[in-house]
Amino acid sequence: MQTGRPNGPPGRETVPALVVWAAAWLLAPTAEQRAIEHLAREVPSWFRENKCFSCHNNGDGARALSLARRKGSPVASAALADTTAWLLAPARWESNHGDPKFSDKKLARLQFAAALSELPDSGQALRQAAAMLANDQREDGSWTGDAGAPAGSPVTYNAALATYLARKVLLQAAEPRFDEPVARATRWLESKAIANTPDAAAIALATGSEAARQWLRAAQNQDGGWGPAPKMPSEVFDTSLALLALGRNAKARAYLLRSQLDAGGWPETTRPSGGQSYAQHISTTAWALIALLETAR
Repeated sequence: MQTGRPNGPPGRETVPALVVWAAAWLLAPTAEQRAIEHLAREVPSWFRENKCFSCHNNGDGARALSLARRKGSPVASAALADTTAWLLAPARWESNHGDPKFSDKKLARLQFAAALSELPDSGQALRQAAAMLANDQREDGSWTGDAGAPAGSPVTYNAALATYLARKVLLQAAEPRFDEPVARATRWLESKAIANTPDAAAIALATGSEAARQWLRAAQNQDGGWGPAPKMPSEVFDTSLALLALGRNAKARAYLLRSQLDAGGWPETTRPSGGQSYAQHISTTAWALIALLETAR
């Protein structure tokens, strides 16, 4: 594993060696830069190779790259060109030609809308996407996630995380017609019992709940990360969500930096743990990058 910069200064070395080491340390890409470069290669590859847009590449991955660009990191224009054109035309989302066995239209609308919300000047397109999400809201005020895995996954979410993201899009769209759906979502999140790390993180992010933050603090593992539930092994996705909810947490950031792969991404978080999935790899990488960007000094 690499963490983005050379380790430790040299010991008793000559002055030229120290200069070389210092230059290498200063010029070495950070973990965030390596992740951006990895996603900038992967995000556009899905459409080129499959002629459709995916929740993981063009939703989660594109959202992370757009956030990086908004925060001032250089992102190649080609990395987001096709995705941006797609996101800015929500009316086309229903005609996406994905594999129907792996397509969840409601989840796709949510992930594309969340990515769209990171684009500058999304204006009318964002309001159109928000209206689509409002139509998908359940009677109890929530949005659906992965019902088969209560803690959800990086690419399928769970109900709490889906509701947090949908509510965030509606708030950003900022129209009176969305006030009631936002209020229903808020009531659902405030009343939801915390069953896992994604629940706690989503509730803390949406409502500022100190009880949810305390739940997360108590559930942090000795290695700095979080698993889907207390005392479970740490996973990158769960750690990323907890870090976002808590803000700067040195142990959590250190866990993510240690876990980064040489290629710049992060090992996929799967349910159950230890599986292999390109989609989960891209979404896990996106969540980890988002967490590092949002909690940077």
